[in-house]
Amino acid sequence: MNEKNEKLHMARHSLAHILAKALMELYPQTKLTIGPAIDDGFYYDVDLDKNLTPDDYEVIEKKMREILNRGEPFTRKVVSKAEALKLFKDNPYKCEIINELEDGKEISIYYTGDDFFDLCSGPHVESAKNLQNYAFKIYAVNGAYWRGSEKNKMLQRIYAYAFPDKKQLNEHITMLEEARKRDHNKLGRELELFTTVDYIGQGLPILLPKGAKIIQIMQRFVEDEEERRGWKLTKTPFMAKSDLYKISGHWDHYKDGMFVLGDESKDKEVLALRPMTCPFQYQAYLNKARSYKDLPLRYDETSTLFRNEASGEMHGLIRVRQFTISEGHLMCTPEQLEQEFKSCLELAIFMLKTLGLYEDASYRFSQWDPNDRAKYIGTKEQWDEAQNTMEKILKHLEIPYEIGVGEAAFYGPKLDIQIKNVFGKEDTLITIQIDQMLAEKFGMEYTDKDGSKKRPYIIHRTSIGCYERTLAYLIEKYAGAFPLWLAPVQVKVLTLTERNNDYAALINKTLLDAGIRTELDDRNEKVGYKIREAMSMKIPYLIIVGDEEEKSQTISIRGRGFENKSGLKLDDFLARLQEEIKTKKLN
Repeated sequence: MNEKNEKLHMARHSLAHILAKALMELYPQTKLTIGPAIDDGFYYDVDLDKNLTPDDYEVIEKKMREILNRGEPFTRKVVSKAEALKLFKDNPYKCEIINELEDGKEISIYYTGDDFFDLCSGPHVESAKNLQNYAFKIYAVNGAYWRGSEKNKMLQRIYAYAFPDKKQLNEHITMLEEARKRDHNKLGRELELFTTVDYIGQGLPILLPKGAKIIQIMQRFVEDEEERRGWKLTKTPFMAKSDLYKISGHWDHYKDGMFVLGDESKDKEVLALRPMTCPFQYQAYLNKARSYKDLPLRYDETSTLFRNEASGEMHGLIRVRQFTISEGHLMCTPEQLEQEFKSCLELAIFMLKTLGLYEDASYRFSQWDPNDRAKYIGTKEQWDEAQNTMEKILKHLEIPYEIGVGEAAFYGPKLDIQIKNVFGKEDTLITIQIDQMLAEKFGMEYTDKDGSKKRPYIIHRTSIGCYERTLAYLIEKYAGAFPLWLAPVQVKVLTLTERNNDYAALINKTLLDAGIRTELDDRNEKVGYKIREAMSMKIPYLIIVGDEEEKSQTISIRGRGFENKSGLKLDDFLARLQEEIKTKKLN
């Protein structure tokens, strides 16, 4: 974090304390929990009997401004654990945090003025005077479980934007208003791509025909491209006995993220839905003895996976509990590792460029945390070897990346290719991992040139990532106006009058026979209404036919990339469509 960002982060954190003080003055029974700075402001989780509404926001903001105008200093005081527990004796949330700290450790308290203090490691600005020019705005109050666990009490999370001045705040709010127009969670429903149903459950979207069609197009494209690059398709079960996950380590390291069917204390056979495909695809490798001549061996699969995401984490199509992924596992010798990793990365970049997402991508080298050994399998030596190998490959390939300590999979480091959504939140779309540990757990080996038995390196990879998440990013990238090759409906044929219905139907059939996804609108409605409706659904091209077009056996076009045209021959237009689809032209 650079100096400018550090200063802004400190100011936002300090404003969170101002919010906390304002709440205590307005609602003295408030129980404060935590209040960190975030990318565009801050939030504070509070236990408050009163359910805050937008009508309360202005009251709280006014009180915050009143506190700032007092110009009170922020003062740090160091206390013992016993002193801290005494200070916060009426706040069970703060006491829970304090009790988890090591005995004998010094604890810092920050005072705002003489009458308000909060448990905090800091740092803060020197005085509220430093914040008087800052512009802030409370924009939401959401439910949030204490420490993110559904077993705990539901709190109120108060969100606020904060910027150094009103101009920057207003620019940010305007940007967010534009982002909301592109939000896939809103736009995807309006365009009839997906829906959700409360009694089906969170994180379980229903893909409607148009959304399912886009994913089908991507899936067929990915499978064909992977086959062209030497990948072999497998089809494996959606679930397995707990025995499989115990071998892989998922049972010990990932069980909380899995959907388990049965109870080990009661049932002889306990199953779990698969959260990933790797231990299943290894069985294809283990199906017979392998030699160095078989390697590299590349298995791919369009895999439906199941992960028990926390309810507060789920969002539209970006984070769901059931999803489909372009997953693959590659077994190779140490000598082949760099070239195969490079090939996996080239495939991922090819996919991103084809979809138009390449310029939006960033790279993260996710490493293990040696201070949290319980999260991982393997020895320090194995992790050092895997991470050093991956670092060497990334540097050799000149891949710019940030490091994420503690973000590795439990069995190996990974390169995460990340995309930001319209609101700036970053999620991983594509992952490429190096793994030398699961081969040992599953007894995977090959006979080398000298007759010795060796363990293969394994590369875990996705080529386009999770299809649902990819669809979400595409909706936001193109604001629903997809490139022609991905558009669920590519052409709509509209009639001016009922007299032209037969001619329009003939045009529609010709396009369908040529493989164009087209629809016919021959309703007895005004053509202006039909055009507006079709445009609102972001259909790339509209063919309009009336008496003049039927008489001359031509068509009139409204669409992207050129002005409205009349008197076109259908064959010429069809050739244009086919070329645009074949080249996967982006908007």
